[in-house]
Amino acid sequence: MNKKCKIGFIGCGKMASAIIKGIISSKFVPVENLKGSEVNCDVAEAAQKRLGIEVLTDNKCLTMDSDVIFVATKPNYAGAVLNEIKEELTPEKLVVSIAAGVSTSKIEDIIGRNRVIRVMPNTPALVLEGMSGICKGSYASDEDAGFVMELLSSIGKCIEVSEEQMDIVTAISGSGPAFFYKVIEDMARAGEKLGLEYEKSLMLTTQTALGSAKMVMNRGELSVQTLIDNVATKGGCTFVGVSAMSEENSEKLFYDVISKTAQKASELGK
Repeated sequence: MNKKCKIGFIGCGKMASAIIKGIISSKFVPVENLKGSEVNCDVAEAAQKRLGIEVLTDNKCLTMDSDVIFVATKPNYAGAVLNEIKEELTPEKLVVSIAAGVSTSKIEDIIGRNRVIRVMPNTPALVLEGMSGICKGSYASDEDAGFVMELLSSIGKCIEVSEEQMDIVTAISGSGPAFFYKVIEDMARAGEKLGLEYEKSLMLTTQTALGSAKMVMNRGELSVQTLIDNVATKGGCTFVGVSAMSEENSEKLFYDVISKTAQKASELGK
């Protein structure tokens, strides 16, 4: 695979759209090398206008004309789509699945000894700040994984994990943006209730979240706990707030959130 390859997306929903727009913004491949497919004509036409790429209504044609095929359908449709395109898959083609919970072995049971990479991306790819996890199928090479990691790294960051860890990745980064939006919204609304205009409270919260995330990313050898301690001086106002979070057992809250989400991800592929 190289940056001149043709990349097709079966399904142009929110996640696929985020990846497509991210690839266009990053110029990883020329925009003319990107295509999508939607079986409904109206949906395909709308996606073509929205994304600025050609969107077909035939998954088989898309597969034949692509070197890399992203299966970007809902998990319950993945099996039917794979059965539909399996005759068009050749050894030279790479299948990349972003269907949550659908294992590489389940994909290989349908399409045979073809190269498969399973991916869990997230929507911040839209602003080139995506976070993805990938794992290889039985017949995919290190070069295949390297190509997909390079592609996804052009729209954010990417790590390789084991198949068994993919549901955890789904819970943390795939679903994670919604959890952070919820935290940001709750903090902003708290500021509003205490007397600050909502938009000002939201800006304070959002920029603080952004800055804090950058501090963690650039912490060097410091632990996250050290960063907390550096702000939460004992006896100070931050210490009181952190203590309140501990009293409410925020660690258990987020464990439950991630655990239940990972469990649901696992169930989606069954």
